[in-house]
Amino acid sequence: MSAFLRVDGLVKRFDGTLAVDRVSLGLARGEMLALLGPSGSGKTTTLRLLAGFETPDAGRVLVGDEDVTGVAPVARRFGMVFQHYALFPHLDVRRNVAFGLESIGVRDAELDRRVDRALALVDLAGFGPRRIGQLSGGQQQRVALARALAPEPRVLLLDEPLSNLDPTLRERTRREIRELIQRVGITTVLVTHEQDEAFELGDRVAVMRGGRLEQVGTPDELYSAPANAFVGGFVGRSSTADATVLGVSARGARVAIGGVEWDVDAVPGRTLAVGPALMLVRPEALRIAPLDPGSLPVTVIGRRFVGPSAIYTTRTDAGAILDVVAPPQAVVTGARVGLLPSRRVGGGIHLFAPEPA
Repeated sequence: MSAFLRVDGLVKRFDGTLAVDRVSLGLARGEMLALLGPSGSGKTTTLRLLAGFETPDAGRVLVGDEDVTGVAPVARRFGMVFQHYALFPHLDVRRNVAFGLESIGVRDAELDRRVDRALALVDLAGFGPRRIGQLSGGQQQRVALARALAPEPRVLLLDEPLSNLDPTLRERTRREIRELIQRVGITTVLVTHEQDEAFELGDRVAVMRGGRLEQVGTPDELYSAPANAFVGGFVGRSSTADATVLGVSARGARVAIGGVEWDVDAVPGRTLAVGPALMLVRPEALRIAPLDPGSLPVTVIGRRFVGPSAIYTTRTDAGAILDVVAPPQAVVTGARVGLLPSRRVGGGIHLFAPEPA
């Protein structure tokens, strides 16, 4: 499938500091891509380069066959929802939604039609006369979405759109946004530092660090086959320990950790070498077992209740911290137990070359 929105080799520096480092991406028409990363990873700067609010030092932004790199923001026909919504409190809902349309010359009956259509899209039909201060946080967020959609943009850009909502409202609003964007079928780029938000909203997720793309893939791909330890640690719960790869085969690797040996499944496309390695482990990839010569001896140092199961934090004799999922009353804090790879999970243990100090 050919890309509808494409960025090729975007570079941006601020006072000599590289904020975006040769970022290239392609989105199909109607696809939603989430840019995920910690603060300072370059995701918001990338979004601003897409919007035209920043000028790249190198690279291009293309929509279809049109190069819009040098085009003014208003002429790109991109919709934007900002982190703080940027609504006008002195205007009612209708005038807020109409603002962007009026700025491009839409008037009279056509203005009314587009405003009504945009409000209906976000399930706010009839809310036009209300003041912004009369709305809940979720309703204000939908007004901002309606304003961005009213000019019928080619691309929608969302900059941390749910960060101002409380957790319960944020979860509900995520579902509403996902349903809305699927219904409209608009190509969308979302910036977020929340993994749950990226996974629920994004068809694909691009993980960024230090201005670079670390990996782009579906949520399943990022979780089950992280490209490196950073992605594995940033996406989903995990813990790490030093290990030694003793042997490698097509099926996986034999590793030594804490005086015991485990067999680890291979991840397609990943090359392993015999020698020191960093082992990244998902909690569900381990199970608690009796202390015996084949299990890794650990001490249980904490427990977090998560409903039908609990996450136990354990410490190896070498000081590594490993989390494991087990029933809520499996063991008590302070107990000495063994750990083994889970029989129920065909994966979840990943080996990487040690990262430079």
